[in-house]
Amino acid sequence: MNNLSGLPKLWLTKSRLDMATVYALADQADNGAVVIMSGMVRNQTGGRAVDYLDYQAYEPMALQIFQNISDRCHEHYPEITSVVIHHRLGKLSIGEISVLIAVGSPHRAAAFAACENAIDTLKADAPIWKKEYWRDGDSSWVVKKTC
Repeated sequence: MNNLSGLPKLWLTKSRLDMATVYALADQADNGAVVIMSGMVRNQTGGRAVDYLDYQAYEPMALQIFQNISDRCHEHYPEITSVVIHHRLGKLSIGEISVLIAVGSPHRAAAFAACENAIDTLKADAPIWKKEYWRDGDSSWVVKKTC
């Protein structure tokens, strides 16, 4: 994913996510900071062993929510230069990246604050659903919680 031409800043994909690509999309010459939040599949939830996760989304609406998140971040943190949100869909194994958010800014405080706001809003508002498949063979949908 090193060729950035045509790669969107707001993206849903079944392909593996790449931290270097997201960083490059957020980076600009006037940045003093690029903050990246990486969400990964962990091996347990609440002490219960996870086998893998499956992410599904209502894609047109999710991308609109991503745009709304970006717009609100730019409105609340006017010094930031860019917001990048990439989310993976489909089956993900332990250790794989499910979401990357990168925020570029001349100063780190705004980048950190905007990045935290972006992931909190995404988790609360985006129509993306996660099903956990447990090592014991059972599975369950994760119920969204408001951040």
